[in-house]
Amino acid sequence: MTLYIIGIGLADEKDITVKGLEIVKRCNIVYLEEYTSLLQCSFHDLAKYYDKEIIIADRNTTEQGDTKIIEEAKNQDVAFLVIGDPFSATTHVELYKLAKQNDVDVKVINNASVLTAVGITGLQLYKFGKTTSIPFIEDHPNLETPYTVLKENMEMGLHTLFLLDLKPREEKFMTVAEALTILTTIENNKKDKFISQDTFVIGCARLGCSDFIVKAGPLKEILNVDFGKPPHCLIIPGKMHFIEEEMVARYF
Repeated sequence: MTLYIIGIGLADEKDITVKGLEIVKRCNIVYLEEYTSLLQCSFHDLAKYYDKEIIIADRNTTEQGDTKIIEEAKNQDVAFLVIGDPFSATTHVELYKLAKQNDVDVKVINNASVLTAVGITGLQLYKFGKTTSIPFIEDHPNLETPYTVLKENMEMGLHTLFLLDLKPREEKFMTVAEALTILTTIENNKKDKFISQDTFVIGCARLGCSDFIVKAGPLKEILNVDFGKPPHCLIIPGKMHFIEEEMVARYF
Protein backbone atom coordinates (compact mmCIF):
# COMPACT_ATOMS: atom_id res chain seq x y z
CA MET A 1 0.00 0.00 0.00
CA THR A 2 1.11 3.58 -0.59
CA LEU A 3 1.06 7.05 0.94
CA TYR A 4 0.57 9.65 -1.80
CA ILE A 5 1.57 13.25 -1.02
CA ILE A 6 -0.30 15.25 -3.66
CA GLY A 7 -0.05 18.93 -4.55
CA ILE A 8 -3.45 20.34 -5.52
CA GLY A 9 -2.29 23.70 -6.91
CA LEU A 10 -3.07 27.27 -5.96
CA ALA A 11 -6.56 28.08 -7.23
CA ASP A 12 -9.66 25.91 -7.06
CA GLU A 13 -10.67 22.24 -7.05
CA LYS A 14 -9.75 21.88 -10.74
CA ASP A 15 -6.08 22.75 -10.25
CA ILE A 16 -5.15 19.21 -9.31
CA THR A 17 -3.31 17.30 -12.05
CA VAL A 18 -5.00 14.48 -13.96
CA LYS A 19 -2.60 12.01 -12.36
CA GLY A 20 -3.30 13.43 -8.90
CA LEU A 21 -7.06 13.21 -9.33
CA GLU A 22 -6.88 9.62 -10.58
CA ILE A 23 -4.90 8.66 -7.49
CA VAL A 24 -7.27 10.50 -5.11
CA LYS A 25 -10.27 8.68 -6.57
CA ARG A 26 -8.75 5.25 -5.90
CA CYS A 27 -7.39 6.00 -2.42
CA ASN A 28 -9.17 4.58 0.61
CA ILE A 29 -8.47 7.59 2.86
CA VAL A 30 -7.93 11.24 1.82
CA TYR A 31 -6.48 13.95 4.08
CA LEU A 32 -6.21 17.67 3.37
CA GLU A 33 -3.59 19.86 5.03
CA GLU A 34 -4.61 23.52 5.07
CA TYR A 35 -2.51 25.15 7.80
CA THR A 36 0.42 26.19 5.57
CA SER A 37 -1.78 27.84 2.92
CA LEU A 38 -5.36 28.81 2.16
CA LEU A 39 -7.84 26.83 0.10
CA GLN A 40 -9.27 29.07 -2.64
CA CYS A 41 -12.49 27.10 -3.08
CA SER A 42 -14.97 25.73 -0.56
CA PHE A 43 -14.22 22.47 1.21
CA HIS A 44 -17.58 21.21 -0.08
CA ASP A 45 -16.67 21.94 -3.71
CA LEU A 46 -13.33 20.18 -3.30
CA ALA A 47 -14.88 17.03 -1.83
CA LYS A 48 -17.65 17.03 -4.46
CA TYR A 49 -15.23 17.37 -7.39
CA TYR A 50 -12.94 14.66 -6.03
CA ASP A 51 -15.98 12.54 -5.14
CA LYS A 52 -14.34 11.67 -1.84
CA GLU A 53 -14.80 12.18 1.87
CA ILE A 54 -11.90 14.39 2.94
CA ILE A 55 -10.41 14.59 6.43
CA ILE A 56 -8.79 17.84 7.61
CA ALA A 57 -5.30 17.14 8.95
CA ASP A 58 -4.04 19.34 11.78
CA ARG A 59 -0.44 20.38 12.40
CA ASN A 60 0.22 17.44 14.74
CA THR A 61 -0.38 15.05 11.86
CA THR A 62 2.82 16.02 10.07
CA GLU A 63 5.01 17.90 12.51
CA GLN A 64 4.89 16.13 15.85
CA GLY A 65 5.41 12.50 15.05
CA ASP A 66 1.76 11.46 14.77
CA THR A 67 1.97 8.01 13.13
CA LYS A 68 -1.77 7.59 12.43
CA ILE A 69 -1.44 8.30 8.69
CA ILE A 70 1.66 6.12 8.46
CA GLU A 71 -0.08 3.19 10.12
CA GLU A 72 -3.07 3.57 7.81
CA ALA A 73 -0.79 3.62 4.75
CA LYS A 74 0.67 0.24 5.72
CA ASN A 75 -2.62 -1.45 4.88
CA GLN A 76 -4.38 0.83 2.38
CA ASP A 77 -3.75 3.65 -0.08
CA VAL A 78 -3.78 7.06 1.61
CA ALA A 79 -3.74 10.48 -0.08
CA PHE A 80 -2.36 13.51 1.74
CA LEU A 81 -3.38 16.67 -0.14
CA VAL A 82 -1.26 19.81 0.03
CA ILE A 83 -2.26 23.24 -1.27
CA GLY A 84 0.36 24.26 -3.84
CA ASP A 85 3.27 21.85 -4.19
CA PRO A 86 4.05 19.19 -1.54
CA PHE A 87 7.56 20.35 -0.69
CA SER A 88 7.24 24.12 -1.09
CA ALA A 89 6.72 24.08 2.68
CA THR A 90 9.38 22.14 4.60
CA THR A 91 6.61 20.90 6.93
CA HIS A 92 5.77 17.98 4.69
CA VAL A 93 9.30 16.66 4.55
CA GLU A 94 8.70 15.24 8.02
CA LEU A 95 5.76 13.16 6.82
CA TYR A 96 7.83 11.86 3.91
CA LYS A 97 10.74 10.97 6.22
CA LEU A 98 8.43 9.27 8.71
CA ALA A 99 6.95 7.11 5.95
CA LYS A 100 10.41 6.08 4.75
CA GLN A 101 11.53 5.30 8.29
CA ASN A 102 8.54 2.98 8.70
CA ASP A 103 9.10 1.23 5.35
CA VAL A 104 5.90 2.70 3.89
CA ASP A 105 5.88 3.20 0.13
CA VAL A 106 5.49 6.94 -0.50
CA LYS A 107 5.01 8.79 -3.78
CA VAL A 108 4.89 12.53 -4.48
CA ILE A 109 2.70 14.22 -7.12
CA ASN A 110 3.93 17.76 -7.80
CA ASN A 111 1.95 20.86 -8.73
CA ALA A 112 2.30 24.64 -9.02
CA SER A 113 3.39 26.67 -5.99
CA VAL A 114 3.84 30.32 -5.08
CA LEU A 115 7.57 29.84 -5.68
CA THR A 116 6.89 29.49 -9.40
CA ALA A 117 3.73 31.61 -9.61
CA VAL A 118 5.75 34.75 -8.76
CA GLY A 119 7.02 34.56 -12.34
CA ILE A 120 3.88 36.49 -13.36
CA THR A 121 5.56 39.60 -11.92
CA GLY A 122 8.15 39.46 -14.70
CA LEU A 123 11.04 38.78 -12.35
CA GLN A 124 13.26 35.92 -13.49
CA LEU A 125 13.02 32.95 -11.14
CA TYR A 126 16.72 32.14 -11.20
CA LYS A 127 17.47 35.62 -9.85
CA PHE A 128 15.61 35.02 -6.59
CA GLY A 129 17.72 34.47 -3.51
CA LYS A 130 16.68 32.72 -0.32
CA THR A 131 12.92 32.78 0.38
CA THR A 132 11.87 33.70 3.90
CA SER A 133 8.70 33.97 5.96
CA ILE A 134 7.38 36.89 7.99
CA PRO A 135 5.51 35.63 11.07
CA PHE A 136 3.09 37.67 13.16
CA ILE A 137 5.17 39.98 15.33
CA GLU A 138 3.27 39.13 18.53
CA ASP A 139 4.55 35.56 18.19
CA HIS A 140 8.13 36.72 17.53
CA PRO A 141 8.78 40.04 19.30
CA ASN A 142 12.53 39.93 18.55
CA LEU A 143 12.11 39.06 14.90
CA GLU A 144 15.15 39.70 12.67
CA THR A 145 15.39 36.74 10.25
CA PRO A 146 13.37 38.24 7.34
CA TYR A 147 15.49 41.39 7.48
CA THR A 148 18.71 39.38 7.63
CA VAL A 149 17.70 37.32 4.60
CA LEU A 150 16.78 40.49 2.70
CA LYS A 151 20.15 42.03 3.53
CA GLU A 152 22.05 38.95 2.33
CA ASN A 153 20.04 38.75 -0.91
CA MET A 154 20.38 42.47 -1.60
CA GLU A 155 24.15 42.29 -1.18
CA MET A 156 24.18 39.70 -3.99
CA GLY A 157 21.72 41.64 -6.16
CA LEU A 158 19.04 38.95 -5.76
CA HIS A 159 15.28 39.26 -5.37
CA THR A 160 13.65 38.34 -2.04
CA LEU A 161 10.29 36.59 -1.73
CA PHE A 162 8.56 36.91 1.63
CA LEU A 163 5.83 34.38 2.47
CA LEU A 164 3.37 35.95 4.90
CA ASP A 165 2.05 34.25 8.01
CA LEU A 166 -1.44 32.82 8.17
CA LYS A 167 -3.58 31.09 10.76
CA PRO A 168 -6.57 29.68 8.85
CA ARG A 169 -8.25 28.18 11.92
CA GLU A 170 -8.30 31.69 13.45
CA GLU A 171 -9.12 33.33 10.11
CA LYS A 172 -6.02 35.47 10.56
CA PHE A 173 -3.92 36.31 7.50
CA MET A 174 -1.02 38.73 7.24
CA THR A 175 -1.43 41.49 4.66
CA VAL A 176 1.22 43.13 2.49
CA ALA A 177 0.85 46.30 4.56
CA GLU A 178 1.45 44.43 7.82
CA ALA A 179 4.55 42.75 6.36
CA LEU A 180 5.96 46.11 5.21
CA THR A 181 5.28 47.60 8.63
CA ILE A 182 7.16 44.75 10.32
CA LEU A 183 10.18 45.14 8.01
CA THR A 184 10.16 48.91 8.52
CA THR A 185 10.07 48.44 12.30
CA ILE A 186 13.08 46.12 12.16
CA GLU A 187 14.90 48.66 9.96
CA ASN A 188 14.17 51.44 12.44
CA ASN A 189 15.72 49.33 15.20
CA LYS A 190 18.78 48.16 13.24
CA LYS A 191 19.36 51.31 11.15
CA ASP A 192 21.23 49.38 8.42
CA LYS A 193 19.51 51.46 5.69
CA PHE A 194 18.35 48.51 3.59
CA ILE A 195 14.71 49.63 3.67
CA SER A 196 13.20 53.09 3.34
CA GLN A 197 9.86 54.59 2.36
CA ASP A 198 11.21 54.80 -1.20
CA THR A 199 12.31 51.15 -1.45
CA PHE A 200 10.83 49.54 -4.56
CA VAL A 201 8.57 46.62 -3.59
CA ILE A 202 6.03 44.33 -5.24
CA GLY A 203 2.92 43.20 -3.40
CA CYS A 204 0.98 40.14 -4.56
CA ALA A 205 -2.27 38.46 -3.66
CA ARG A 206 -3.85 35.16 -4.68
CA LEU A 207 -1.13 34.19 -7.14
CA GLY A 208 -2.24 31.38 -9.43
CA CYS A 209 -5.88 32.43 -9.25
CA SER A 210 -7.95 34.26 -11.86
CA ASP A 211 -8.37 37.29 -9.57
CA PHE A 212 -4.68 37.63 -8.67
CA ILE A 213 -3.31 41.11 -7.93
CA VAL A 214 0.24 42.41 -8.42
CA LYS A 215 1.13 46.00 -7.55
CA ALA A 216 4.62 47.52 -7.77
CA GLY A 217 5.99 50.82 -6.54
CA PRO A 218 7.70 52.58 -3.63
CA LEU A 219 7.01 51.14 -0.20
CA LYS A 220 5.12 54.25 0.94
CA GLU A 221 2.59 53.76 -1.87
CA ILE A 222 2.19 49.98 -1.70
CA LEU A 223 1.60 50.34 2.03
CA ASN A 224 -1.79 51.88 1.20
CA VAL A 225 -2.91 49.40 -1.48
CA ASP A 226 -5.85 47.13 -0.63
CA PHE A 227 -4.88 43.70 -1.98
CA GLY A 228 -8.15 42.10 -0.95
CA LYS A 229 -8.55 38.49 0.09
CA PRO A 230 -5.56 36.36 1.22
CA PRO A 231 -3.09 34.87 0.77
CA HIS A 232 -0.66 37.72 0.20
CA CYS A 233 3.08 37.70 -0.41
CA LEU A 234 5.74 40.36 -0.80
CA ILE A 235 8.76 40.74 -3.07
CA ILE A 236 11.64 43.18 -2.73
CA PRO A 237 13.59 43.03 -6.00
CA GLY A 238 17.35 43.09 -6.18
CA LYS A 239 19.15 44.27 -9.30
CA MET A 240 16.74 43.95 -12.23
CA HIS A 241 17.54 43.20 -15.88
CA PHE A 242 15.95 45.69 -18.29
CA ILE A 243 13.52 42.98 -19.48
CA GLU A 244 12.40 42.50 -15.87
CA GLU A 245 11.98 46.25 -15.47
CA GLU A 246 9.80 46.42 -18.59
CA MET A 247 7.55 43.63 -17.35
CA VAL A 248 7.30 44.92 -13.77
CA ALA A 249 6.38 48.38 -15.12
CA ARG A 250 3.02 46.89 -16.16
CA TYR A 251 2.09 46.71 -12.47
CA PHE A 252 2.79 50.34 -11.50
